[in-house]
Formats: sequence, C-alpha cells, structure tokens
Amino acid sequence: MEDITKISIVIPTKNEEKTIAGIVDDCLPYGDEVLLVDGHSTDNTREVASQHGARIVLDNGHGKGDGLRVSLREAIGDIVVFIDADGSHSPADIPILLQPLLDNEADLVVASRMRGGSDELHGTVSEFIRLVGSGIITQVINLRYGANLTDSQNGFRAIRREVGLKIGLKEDIFTIEQEMIMKVLKNGFRISEVPSHEFARKHGTSGIVVSKVWHRYIWCLLKGII
Repeated sequence: MEDITKISIVIPTKNEEKTIAGIVDDCLPYGDEVLLVDGHSTDNTREVASQHGARIVLDNGHGKGDGLRVSLREAIGDIVVFIDADGSHSPADIPILLQPLLDNEADLVVASRMRGGSDELHGTVSEFIRLVGSGIITQVINLRYGANLTDSQNGFRAIRREVGLKIGLKEDIFTIEQEMIMKVLKNGFRISEVPSHEFARKHGTSGIVVSKVWHRYIWCLLKGII
C-alpha cells in the first residue's frame, strides 16, 4: 500500500451559507484539511465555513473550473477530494472514493451516479436532457480512449494532487470535470469508478443551465478527443 500522508477535502462554493456548515462538519473526519474554495460569495458562506473549521481561499471569479485549479495549487494533501456544497453527495462515501488511490490502483476515482443512483437526474425534461447528454459524452470518451466509464460529469471525485497539477487543466466552468477525465486518460493515468448515490440538493438550484452551456460541453469534448 502506498504511503499517502495527507488528504485534502475541497468544497467549491458560491453563496452556500444554508448548507455549508453541515457539509464541512461531515467532511472533517475524513481529511487532514477541509479547504473551501469560494467564488466570491455575497452571503455568509466563508464566515460560516471558517467557524466550522474549514480553511478558506478565494478563486479568481471565473467559475468552478477556476476554483478547482486554485484548490489543486493551494491544497496540502497528496490526494484531493472534491465534493459539492449543496448536500447532494454523502461525505460518508469519501473512504470508498479514496480506497483505490490508497491501494495504488488508480490516479483518479470518480463517484458514479449511474452505478449508485441519483435523485437529481430524473423527473423533469431538463434533468432528462442532462442525463442523455452526460451519457453521450461519456460514451464518446470511452470510444476515444478505450475506457469503460459510466459517469464523466459527477463532481464528487478524488485525484492525486500531482496528477491534477500535471495534466494542465484549463476549463473555467463545470466542463472541467470531463476535461479532467480526458486529460487523465490521454496522459496514461488510471481511472476507477465507485458507486455513490446522488441525493436531491438540500437548497437552491443547479448552476448548470443546459440551454446556455451545451455548446461549451461539446467544444470541450471535441478538443479532448481530437
């Protein structure tokens, strides 16, 4: 077993004061630090998270992808776990997510909603479109790189920090998740998936508006496979 000394749990946020306290509390037992990378919230997200034990850094205000890149630079851990702030992921799944990395069987591990189920990807037309689009993108990635993935979009994942820094991530928005997978595969690193259930968010609505960003996902995919 590889000797991993530190785990950083990263929570990207923007205006999540209603949920962030519980997320930080639930994540603290599983890492050496909980790092909140904040997209310049205008509510009390940073203050609440700090009071509950998180370390706070600001991103550059360009979106989630920008925040993830900042967190990879700032994290103290050998492994970085990314988990959303809306309560849709269970921190209790973090040990399952970490195990393939600790066993030196993977360099990136993604929590698969296709294997664990989701309360967010079913029910409305928008959710159905997101589900179909995610599936198409995942299968294109599988065909291009000879992989066997089921979920390329879930933000709940863990990566070796040195790998995350090495692969040259550039996307500023949510497309960083599929970019990360493609660049990990392109550079010959290993990906595993573990089942994880996605719960309905505890507050607010998704920041992904399909009608406004679908072209960004397609452009990111084309850049990754060509």
